[in-house]
Amino acid sequence: MTFAGTLVVILAAGLAAQLLATRLKIPAIVVLIATGLLLGPLSGIIEVPANSEEVSALIGLGVAVVLFEGAMDLRFHEIKDVKVGIRRLTILGPPVAMTLGALAAYFIGGLEWPVAWVLGALLVVTGPTVIIPLLRQARLNKQSASLLKWEGIINDPIGVLLALLTLQYFLIADANADPDLEEIARALGLASVVVTLAGAVLIAIVLGGAAGYGMGLMFRRGWVPAHLRSPLLLVLVLVVSTVADHVVNESGLLAVTLMGIVLGNMNLADRERLLDFKEGLSVVILSALFIIIPAQLELDQLGLIDWRIIGFVLALMFVVRPLTIALVTIGSPIRWQDRVLMGWIAPRGIVAAATAGVFGPELIERGGYEDGAVFLPTVFLVIITTVLAHGFSIGWLARRLGLASGEANGLLIVGASPWAQSLATTLTDHQVAVVVADGSYQRLQPLRMAGVPTYFGEVLSEHAEEHIDTNRLSYVLCATDNDYYNALVSRAQGAEVGYHRTFMIATHGESPHQERRLPFERRASFAFDGAWDYFQLNERTQHGWSVHTTKLTADFGWDQWQERQRERNVEWVLVGEVGPTGSFRLYSEEQPFIPLAGSTVLYFAPDQSKRARALEREAPAASAPSVPKGENAK
Repeated sequence: MTFAGTLVVILAAGLAAQLLATRLKIPAIVVLIATGLLLGPLSGIIEVPANSEEVSALIGLGVAVVLFEGAMDLRFHEIKDVKVGIRRLTILGPPVAMTLGALAAYFIGGLEWPVAWVLGALLVVTGPTVIIPLLRQARLNKQSASLLKWEGIINDPIGVLLALLTLQYFLIADANADPDLEEIARALGLASVVVTLAGAVLIAIVLGGAAGYGMGLMFRRGWVPAHLRSPLLLVLVLVVSTVADHVVNESGLLAVTLMGIVLGNMNLADRERLLDFKEGLSVVILSALFIIIPAQLELDQLGLIDWRIIGFVLALMFVVRPLTIALVTIGSPIRWQDRVLMGWIAPRGIVAAATAGVFGPELIERGGYEDGAVFLPTVFLVIITTVLAHGFSIGWLARRLGLASGEANGLLIVGASPWAQSLATTLTDHQVAVVVADGSYQRLQPLRMAGVPTYFGEVLSEHAEEHIDTNRLSYVLCATDNDYYNALVSRAQGAEVGYHRTFMIATHGESPHQERRLPFERRASFAFDGAWDYFQLNERTQHGWSVHTTKLTADFGWDQWQERQRERNVEWVLVGEVGPTGSFRLYSEEQPFIPLAGSTVLYFAPDQSKRARALEREAPAASAPSVPKGENAK
């Protein structure tokens, strides 16, 4: 197969595996690795040369892009409440985890000391490529999620650097077989480690930090056209990684990580657009890498995994990780629930897989350590085992510890008004989570008195991002009196909640000409029938309208209920439903549905008692015979 054909097969198989994992609701990395093994050593459909410097270099560049994208998503405001914990995890955590991992690899895995130390150093990493999807899946609270996310992204380059320094030390220390020079060799090895570490940190600060700040400054001042920013940033990441690695080996990942953190915290106007581009690119790169790397394995390598290696992997999960977290968090303000969760959750990802393919051959060829042959299979076993075990247990454990919400079932209403209060109180009565956000303390007061959760402030602020628990909320409804603010908020919230679950009330007084209206790309779907705006909803509320509910049954379904109502969208408006299982759905003509039996219909209509009295007054007038003028006076 040609190179182009192999590349097409890898990309197609990778994205198909991602889609399959999403549909099956299982960690994508497991399906990707299985696909790589199937296409590579098991079937031979694709052939990726092992120990190829070109392939290793391409893998390294791909990992650099992935790490940069993750680092750019790290915001300093996220760590305000957990900065002590993050410092402990990223400063004390790596050396402690490395030491305990090396001891387990030697005494349980049976590996020789140099291989055990390099393996212990590499497995310090907890890949962000795996942990971030797991955080979304588990719906963790923001503090717990920040701890795991920062640890994963910061410790990835640190783990790689530790593994490199450890390998470098043993290669120098064991190079001289003369016993008389052994102490000198070890001293030289230690000196080399110190120099390399200092060089890596220096190159990361100078090159990575300067590149990130300089590029951000150019973006701010408009020196780079908008259409060139994403491509230029991508190329800069590759350049920084390559140059840093050329100056100090394996320092490129640290440099691009620091570059991403600096650039991501410069408050750039188009930061979200840059992140979207990088995220999409990272998905493609990850899909390809997790097929290429396992495809390099040979069947005889898989046969090297014995009971001692399996014992080491189990010790890594059940002893090393919990003990590491327990030691580094002593005396810290981290909650015990977070300590328990972090003591279990530590999946490994692409950085461990990619680096293992480099260090394994190095241990054999340059160091003469035979156990280097089992290095890559062991790392893959760790990846598969931790991803499966932690991926399927994180949600259950987080909920048991009170660190995560259940399934999202609620509504964020942006804009406090009498109509919003009617909807919010009705949903609260039906056990649906509601939060009403507004910048006016006075408008929120009736809602607070009614016991409805509220947020006072700008819903797009960083403070709101930290304090509004969107994990519990499945829909967003923008319902202020400002149409363009509704459109702005709906587009911003749609990126997190989902554009198919973000709505706004109809715009007021739009032009009848389609080309002059606010385009759909700039707004969300209109709620309800698409015609009721802020002023109509609140004017009707002042005249006695409110949100009512009706329970549908098998004998009294949607069609029968509609027949008893007056004209739809004139005398009443369908708002949504609370399904038989308690799940809430907001109605929109742009995303319609029919309420099923067992559902509770929510609709906006006049007060039923007032409507009945009005009908009674109308009935005699309609049935009374006409009376000629003047007869009533007789």
